[in-house]
Amino acid sequence: MSDVRRRLNRLFRNGKSLVVACDHGMIGGPIAGIDNMGRCLDQVIAGGADGVMVTYGTAIRFPEKLSQVGLVLRIDGTSSILSPKPGAGSAWYSIEDALRVGAEALCVTSFTATEYEEEHLKTLAAVIRQGHEFGIPVMAEMMPGGFDAGPELRTLAHMKTTARVAAELGADWVKIPYCEDFQEVVDNCYVPVVVLGGATDPDSYNVLKMIEKGMKSGGSGATVGRNIWQSAYPKAMTSAIAHIVHDGWTAEQAKELLK
Repeated sequence: MSDVRRRLNRLFRNGKSLVVACDHGMIGGPIAGIDNMGRCLDQVIAGGADGVMVTYGTAIRFPEKLSQVGLVLRIDGTSSILSPKPGAGSAWYSIEDALRVGAEALCVTSFTATEYEEEHLKTLAAVIRQGHEFGIPVMAEMMPGGFDAGPELRTLAHMKTTARVAAELGADWVKIPYCEDFQEVVDNCYVPVVVLGGATDPDSYNVLKMIEKGMKSGGSGATVGRNIWQSAYPKAMTSAIAHIVHDGWTAEQAKELLK
């Protein structure tokens, strides 16, 4: 497990981490913000991201850029937005693939409270087991009800249970949507919990405030994608969130960087 801790130290500074998720093209294609991946990576790395989460394709095409940060590899996949029916999803790449591209960590998404729950959790458990065998930590992206779930599936009870399930399966840290009383989610999960950025909010201040509240609730950072690279100033937005995560800035302080 020494390699797991060593790799985690590349992503977590003093126990806190900001990972920018740039893996959305696997499902959505060349959406705004990641249509020019090279430029996107330049901006978020310059803004101070601790790590970047990418697909295998991005990892093999931009090794020089990604060598500057911790690399989190999206190891699972599902159908694209062109498919007439959403797929269940599964692990598409191997631990050997992750080692080949120099990944510091792996990411797997699991939908609890859905018809895919057992299948997703089996995939998560298998990746954790295999990753740890080779010294690679795993971030569990936990989404009660799936990506587009309503508030009835994003309750505090759902979040607490979902985060704890990931910890029990052996995840090294958990990425999960913010909810009210987030401190209870953190307190009931014995591995680090980071705030998931979620869908694009046209008001960047709302995002900064959410992350501030997550940190004040005991969170260990954030993993944000669209709300960084679809913002007007991706480099500044990365820097603003990094200051909240690492330096304890308030959202009010951080928003000054966006001016």
